[in-house]
Amino acid sequence: MKTIIDKSFSFCYGHRVHNQRLDTNFTESGDACLACRHLHGHEGLIKVFLEEEPGSTNLKDTGMVTDFKHLGWFKNFLDDTLDHKMILDIKDPLVSEELGWLLNHEAHLDFSLLHKMPEGFWVPDMTQITQGIKTLQDGYGGPSVDSPKSKAILEKYEGIILVDFVPTSENLSAWLLSVAQEKMKDLPGVKVQAVEYWETPKSHCRVEA
Repeated sequence: MKTIIDKSFSFCYGHRVHNQRLDTNFTESGDACLACRHLHGHEGLIKVFLEEEPGSTNLKDTGMVTDFKHLGWFKNFLDDTLDHKMILDIKDPLVSEELGWLLNHEAHLDFSLLHKMPEGFWVPDMTQITQGIKTLQDGYGGPSVDSPKSKAILEKYEGIILVDFVPTSENLSAWLLSVAQEKMKDLPGVKVQAVEYWETPKSHCRVEA
């Protein structure tokens, strides 16, 4: 007998599937619109599935695979990392258009202006971006850091995370599975069995360990 538990979480986010392709032989009424290439958003629902590792006595000793509260960290991660953020592939051509402050003189991403997070994604270095706006203001008469335009620019960068994959449902699920596995590996007797993800109420993905 195998016992598997799961817990659900939701978050809102934006993304763009810059490599979307369609075969109109299989779309509704021959629809050729590559709408997923547009910047757009979803309210995602994700489930994390846990099972008891072979040889564990968790169920015998406590009646639980593990306490559901042991997934509280995952809610915090989603809230702090993904909720109300725009997730972009670091190779997306739009990055150079949208995130000009992160480019070097050769119009390539300057990784010194990014923070690499332990979970494998990048966020802009807001201290350096703020300083860059201030320098522009002081040297070239650009907008004040406190101006509405500067605040809007800073808010855009605060809302961006960069990943090294196209942020589809499948890739996001696989990434979040790896994040959960890495975090939960030190919890005795428990392993992450799968992640399921609903990009919409009708579109579902499951990635198994």
